[in-house]
Amino acid sequence: MVIVEIVFYFFNLQNDPLWSAKLLQTNPDAIVQAHKNFLEVGSDLIVTLTYQASVGGFQEHLGVSEQGARELIGSSVSLARQACQEVSSEKGEVITATVAGSVGAYGAVLHDNSEYTGSYAENITTQELIDFHRPRVQALLDAGADMLAVETIPIQKEVDAVVELLKEFPNSVSYVSYTCKNGDEVAHGERFSEAVRSAVQSDQVVAVGINCTLPEHISPLLKSIQHLDLSKPVLVKPNSWEKWTAGKGWHGRASALSRKDYAREWVDLGARWLGGCCRVTPSDIADLKHVVTDLQKAKGEGIAYDQR
Repeated sequence: MVIVEIVFYFFNLQNDPLWSAKLLQTNPDAIVQAHKNFLEVGSDLIVTLTYQASVGGFQEHLGVSEQGARELIGSSVSLARQACQEVSSEKGEVITATVAGSVGAYGAVLHDNSEYTGSYAENITTQELIDFHRPRVQALLDAGADMLAVETIPIQKEVDAVVELLKEFPNSVSYVSYTCKNGDEVAHGERFSEAVRSAVQSDQVVAVGINCTLPEHISPLLKSIQHLDLSKPVLVKPNSWEKWTAGKGWHGRASALSRKDYAREWVDLGARWLGGCCRVTPSDIADLKHVVTDLQKAKGEGIAYDQR
């Protein structure tokens, strides 16, 4: 499976408290086109534009009612479905993709970069995390999302909270991915292997892995969970090779050939869902799709890149 994160290069959203979720109100057509760009290069799964969405955030920054905020979150699923329909019509064939409702970390809506550190961990209880995530999860599932994408989570406690919340929606499933600061630890400092072990205990978690992490950390992280002998797919969604520096922004993009070479290594280390996060483009996803196809042909086996 190829998994993608929607990235908008043509909108100045970096300093917006809603980030790309703002476009659900201001430019839904751009969202449809972004989904289409990734579907056209072979993505099997598309993620809704709700990573930094919240009912409270929409009320505060868009001036909508609570119901209006829930409807905006739900519209993200409809826009993803619309993209699938339009690509199918244009290609003259049925294009199906899993639509995953993005459930970003609590730190994302704080708009203080704490989703990359987990610095809020000691200041919020598990129950408060459950209560925070519930309205968005409810809106996404009510709108018909195939699954949830619980992603860029920096602390194990937050994943535990969302897993507990999922019990209120027994027919739902999710993937879980942590953001990591090195080759052994999630952003807040818990051992990645222990965080993964905790997440996969839930039957509602159907895949687990890493996203929004520097590519050079991926292989060590995958090696750190080999002893778990996981029966569920392992997901890998790294950032591009660019790095973020305060005051400078993104810089230092590397050759796409690097991604191909790394992708082969990640598959050898057990990754079965591949994709990208920050600054990953449709052309990067196309490269990953070629890697997957080549590996399947070479090994003569069905690497599980479809339904998660």
